[in-house]
Amino acid sequence: MKKMVWFVFLIAALSACSKKAVEQKGPFLAKVGTSQITQADFNREFQSLPDYARQMFQGAAGKEKFLDEIVKKEVLYQEAIKKGMDKSPDFIRKVEDFKKLTLVSELLEKEIMSGAKVTDQEIREYYDKHKQEFAATNQIRVSHILVKTEAEADKVIERLKKGDKFDEIAKKESLDRVSGQKGGDLGYFSRGQQVPDFVRAAAALKVGEIGKPVKSEDGYHIVMVTDKKMGPVIEFDRVKDMISQKLSGEKQKEAFDKYLAELKKNYPVEINKEALQNLPLNQEKPEKTQSAEPSESKEGPKKK
Repeated sequence: MKKMVWFVFLIAALSACSKKAVEQKGPFLAKVGTSQITQADFNREFQSLPDYARQMFQGAAGKEKFLDEIVKKEVLYQEAIKKGMDKSPDFIRKVEDFKKLTLVSELLEKEIMSGAKVTDQEIREYYDKHKQEFAATNQIRVSHILVKTEAEADKVIERLKKGDKFDEIAKKESLDRVSGQKGGDLGYFSRGQQVPDFVRAAAALKVGEIGKPVKSEDGYHIVMVTDKKMGPVIEFDRVKDMISQKLSGEKQKEAFDKYLAELKKNYPVEINKEALQNLPLNQEKPEKTQSAEPSESKEGPKKK
């Protein structure tokens, strides 16, 4: 069983092989039917393996073992051709899908990725301008207004949007009378304390920002962050790679959007909205004809 699993792995790992239109370089290492496996074939496929897999084929015995795997794949390939499997509509469709994805990937690599490199200077400038993003929050000060229902919470949010004062609403209407008398102030919470869910949600808010109502067993909380005490800033070297990935992603998206917008000028797009609206979701394959078997032959629930 382990041998079969390993062979299946090699079939996937060596998928880059194509014996047709391969430039024959170096002496042949094996003949399979009318085809030859050359030194160039061996080297190309060996290089396509991940580093950890290459370690399994070191030395003279390893080379023989790897060549044997290539031979196995070639035997299976020739048998598939003999059976005409390369002519099936399903295979042709898969080849076309693979060709399309590969060409799109190569186009994006050439036109987008190569031109969206991030320099060390850009990374450093971002770090210097956004140091607050790399400082842990040691303490957070929160105020809240506690009401019974979600509808009441929505009304409070609307009043705050219209300019009503948070502390005044808290004093008059918060069910938490202790904090309500202080304008809703709950004081500071330190990292590691057992704090309610709404306080943890408040950690994502900026100072002065009011979040969406948060439900608890006591009701609905309208939360506002009034202060944050920040810890020391994380060193540049520890976040350099993270900043690079962030900036690179932003550059790639910007370049992609611009590039695609220009291409669409040459390839007009027309959307059939009526057909799209009538398209049924969660389309299933046609059911196979049921045989006259007992009920246990029916399929169980489909996994999502």
